[in-house]
Amino acid sequence: MTMLRFLFFGVMLAALLVAAIPLLVLINLAEGGDGFGLCPGGLGRCDFGYTLPLELSASLVVILFVLVALIRVGTRLWRRMRDEGTPLTGSR
Repeated sequence: MTMLRFLFFGVMLAALLVAAIPLLVLINLAEGGDGFGLCPGGLGRCDFGYTLPLELSASLVVILFVLVALIRVGTRLWRRMRDEGTPLTGSR
Protein backbone atom coordinates (compact mmCIF):
# COMPACT_ATOMS: atom_id res chain seq x y z
CA MET A 1 0.00 0.00 0.00
CA THR A 2 2.99 2.25 0.37
CA MET A 3 3.45 2.08 -3.40
CA LEU A 4 -0.15 3.23 -3.86
CA ARG A 5 0.55 6.21 -1.62
CA PHE A 6 3.64 7.15 -3.62
CA LEU A 7 1.75 6.84 -6.90
CA PHE A 8 -1.10 8.94 -5.53
CA PHE A 9 1.35 11.60 -4.31
CA GLY A 10 3.13 11.59 -7.67
CA VAL A 11 -0.10 12.09 -9.61
CA MET A 12 -1.14 14.90 -7.25
CA LEU A 13 2.23 16.59 -7.71
CA ALA A 14 2.01 16.23 -11.49
CA ALA A 15 -1.48 17.80 -11.48
CA LEU A 16 -0.21 20.76 -9.48
CA LEU A 17 2.73 21.23 -11.83
CA VAL A 18 0.52 21.09 -14.94
CA ALA A 19 -1.84 23.63 -13.37
CA ALA A 20 1.11 25.94 -12.59
CA ILE A 21 2.62 25.93 -16.10
CA PRO A 22 0.58 28.90 -17.43
CA LEU A 23 1.49 30.97 -14.37
CA LEU A 24 5.18 30.16 -14.75
CA VAL A 25 5.12 31.09 -18.43
CA LEU A 26 3.41 34.42 -17.67
CA ILE A 27 5.89 35.23 -14.91
CA ASN A 28 8.77 34.44 -17.25
CA LEU A 29 7.31 36.64 -20.00
CA ALA A 30 6.65 39.49 -17.55
CA GLU A 31 10.28 39.42 -16.45
CA GLY A 32 11.46 39.80 -20.04
CA GLY A 33 12.11 36.13 -20.71
CA ASP A 34 11.04 34.06 -23.67
CA GLY A 35 8.19 32.21 -21.94
CA PHE A 36 10.19 28.96 -21.87
CA GLY A 37 10.44 28.95 -25.67
CA LEU A 38 6.95 30.25 -26.43
CA CYS A 39 8.22 33.63 -27.68
CA PRO A 40 11.91 33.25 -28.63
CA GLY A 41 12.42 36.99 -29.19
CA GLY A 42 10.58 38.08 -26.06
CA LEU A 43 7.05 39.37 -25.72
CA GLY A 44 7.60 42.38 -28.00
CA ARG A 45 8.68 40.21 -30.92
CA CYS A 46 6.37 37.28 -30.26
CA ASP A 47 4.99 35.94 -33.54
CA PHE A 48 2.74 32.91 -33.48
CA GLY A 49 -0.56 31.99 -35.07
CA TYR A 50 -3.99 32.35 -33.57
CA THR A 51 -4.28 28.67 -32.75
CA LEU A 52 -1.11 28.19 -30.68
CA PRO A 53 -2.58 29.48 -27.40
CA LEU A 54 -5.67 27.34 -27.96
CA GLU A 55 -3.54 24.27 -28.67
CA LEU A 56 -1.47 24.82 -25.55
CA SER A 57 -4.53 25.44 -23.40
CA ALA A 58 -6.36 22.43 -24.77
CA SER A 59 -3.42 20.11 -24.23
CA LEU A 60 -2.93 21.33 -20.66
CA VAL A 61 -6.64 20.91 -19.91
CA VAL A 62 -6.67 17.38 -21.34
CA ILE A 63 -3.59 16.42 -19.33
CA LEU A 64 -5.12 17.92 -16.19
CA PHE A 65 -8.39 16.02 -16.73
CA VAL A 66 -6.48 12.75 -17.16
CA LEU A 67 -4.54 13.38 -13.96
CA VAL A 68 -7.72 14.24 -12.05
CA ALA A 69 -9.31 11.03 -13.36
CA LEU A 70 -6.28 9.08 -12.11
CA ILE A 71 -6.66 10.73 -8.72
CA ARG A 72 -10.33 9.74 -8.67
CA VAL A 73 -9.53 6.13 -9.59
CA GLY A 74 -6.81 6.00 -6.96
CA THR A 75 -9.17 7.32 -4.31
CA ARG A 76 -11.80 4.71 -5.19
CA LEU A 77 -9.21 1.97 -5.11
CA TRP A 78 -7.97 3.21 -1.74
CA ARG A 79 -11.52 3.18 -0.31
CA ARG A 80 -12.28 -0.26 -1.71
CA MET A 81 -9.14 -1.70 -0.17
CA ARG A 82 -9.87 0.02 3.13
CA ASP A 83 -13.48 -1.24 3.23
CA GLU A 84 -12.48 -4.82 2.40
CA GLY A 85 -10.13 -4.85 5.34
CA THR A 86 -6.95 -5.05 3.33
CA PRO A 87 -4.18 -3.68 5.52
CA LEU A 88 -3.01 -0.31 4.26
CA THR A 89 0.14 -0.12 6.37
CA GLY A 90 1.24 -3.74 6.71
CA SER A 91 1.04 -3.60 10.52
CA ARG A 92 -2.22 -5.49 11.02
